[in-house]
Amino acid sequence: MSKGLIDLISILDLEQLEVNLFRGNSPKTGWQRVFGGQVIGQAMVAACRTVEGRLPHSLHCYFILPGDPQIPIIYQVERLRDGKSYSTRRVTAIQHGNAIFSIMVSFHTDEESAFDHQDKMPDVPPPEKLTAEEVAKQPMFKEMPEFIRRYYESDRPIELRPVELGRYFGQKIEDGRIHVWIRTAAKLPDDPALHMCALAYASDFSLLDAIMARYGRTLFDKRMMPASLDHAMWFHRPFRADEWLLYAQDSPNARGGRGLTRGSIFKPDGTLVASVAQEGSVRERKS
Repeated sequence: MSKGLIDLISILDLEQLEVNLFRGNSPKTGWQRVFGGQVIGQAMVAACRTVEGRLPHSLHCYFILPGDPQIPIIYQVERLRDGKSYSTRRVTAIQHGNAIFSIMVSFHTDEESAFDHQDKMPDVPPPEKLTAEEVAKQPMFKEMPEFIRRYYESDRPIELRPVELGRYFGQKIEDGRIHVWIRTAAKLPDDPALHMCALAYASDFSLLDAIMARYGRTLFDKRMMPASLDHAMWFHRPFRADEWLLYAQDSPNARGGRGLTRGSIFKPDGTLVASVAQEGSVRERKS
């Protein structure tokens, strides 16, 4: 079993303290605040632990305060509704006595429908063409920033293979449309809810990059102070988070220190499995 899988499973494996109360821990990293995807994924796990026979179909959340990675996070679940077709849960993440994050998760009983359509998947190179070996053949690889090289290391919980590598070297993407292949670092158990929680965890990676891509900049620019403000996600069709998924992202608007981003997540065969939207704070540091 790979270190990446152990890390992700341990991150999403919450300790139950009471009927509607759970505790999660952060991995040992050098980060000064908790990764947003971690809180989304853990809160989803807490919500799923209180629902039987239904899977999430949507989530809407707000990041309220930065999380402290040095102490556990308490997740308090409120059972708002259990109807014939839908269940609703609200989860509040708490540290130091304060709410740092809030999420609403809606669950739905699977049903047949006369309506079934989706957008077409963008035409991009497959992940097999974007391996570390293939990327290393490109002249720009020697100058690639260390944080991008880390994308190709196997000890990460989530593997990332960006398509538009030129944007890390100042290339502007005029329409802000960027693409990255994602999957968990190793196989997950056959639990559909766990795969949804894992994809929710991964959905916060690189999303605000779509804003920066229009300007030939990245979130790792030391002049930037990026932060996720809110996050919404809709699950459309079955998938496995441990198989490659294309995360197509764009940014339709930015103004007043905030930027809006959108994401569509596809299986390699073109099946649309999830949609994402996020607004983030994208401020420059004052000199």
